[in-house]
Amino acid sequence: MTDRPNDHSLEKYRRMQRIRTFESEAEAIHAAGEIPGALHTYSGQEGSGVGCCMALRTDDYMVGTHRSHGHPIAKGAALRPLMAELLGKATGVCKGKGGSMHLSDFSVGSLGETSIVGSGVPVAAGAALGSKLQGVDRVTLCFFGDGATNEGAFHEGMNLAAIWKLPVVFVCENNGYAVSTPASVTVPVKDVAERAKAYGMPAVIVDGQDVDAVEAVVADAVLRARTGGGPTLVETKTYRYGEHAVNMGRILLDRGSELDEWRQRDPITLYRAKLIAQGVEAATLDAIEQEVVTEVADALEFARQSPYPDVTEAFDDVFVDRLPIPDYINS
Repeated sequence: MTDRPNDHSLEKYRRMQRIRTFESEAEAIHAAGEIPGALHTYSGQEGSGVGCCMALRTDDYMVGTHRSHGHPIAKGAALRPLMAELLGKATGVCKGKGGSMHLSDFSVGSLGETSIVGSGVPVAAGAALGSKLQGVDRVTLCFFGDGATNEGAFHEGMNLAAIWKLPVVFVCENNGYAVSTPASVTVPVKDVAERAKAYGMPAVIVDGQDVDAVEAVVADAVLRARTGGGPTLVETKTYRYGEHAVNMGRILLDRGSELDEWRQRDPITLYRAKLIAQGVEAATLDAIEQEVVTEVADALEFARQSPYPDVTEAFDDVFVDRLPIPDYINS
């Protein structure tokens, strides 16, 4: 890693700003009733997602979680189809059928997110196995939260990846809570990274609010995976600013001064200060922020102007024979 700012550094700043601005807009239109269903935001965790994804190639695979907007944006996905998907429009990345928690964008290697906690781990192991069998050096990176490490799928996927030395990097974004339950009362070890010992897998703990530190650690794990060394577990210590889901209420969760303390270590604020200290003009970063605001506004306008899927597509893209649409539906 270089200490001098360059286009790569500015791209990290841009992607973190994209996530934060996108999430802010998503919260606003969700409150206005434009987004159906639940909305799980990623604000506060931008350093983790962007640091991880900037260590990947475009053709590397990425598997996300129900906190799903930040990961594809961190991987470089275009904002227009992402926003359109949130609004259930036909121009969305999943043709309006996935919604907020089920985004995928194969153009940047994003295999998809799911609302089933922990389910991405075996999916990532399977994708990595596919790459290994094909003889290509593609790496798969899998995001999941601390709560997922208590799911059976987590242990099964980790075990298979270890014994088959699959080219996969597992990233636990430990934000301290599973919905409203503190990790301290559900995980019997101090650090999730300790669980890697059971699989003979190396593990690293990193400050998730430091985007450069995250990228450096994940880059090492990616190189190891790409060159046949097998999987690594990376635990990023991070924090979500919002509740588990927007408009879901506190659900018995009172974080007291904890939230304020973590906001003092905002990943975007920290990185902006670092870039300026390294010689980047504040005006350059201001310009990036304004470009992102314009980009998100454009994505929202695109989504609003896009059509909804036609009813005749209801049974497309499913693993069964298509059922006929009754005539009265089209009348």
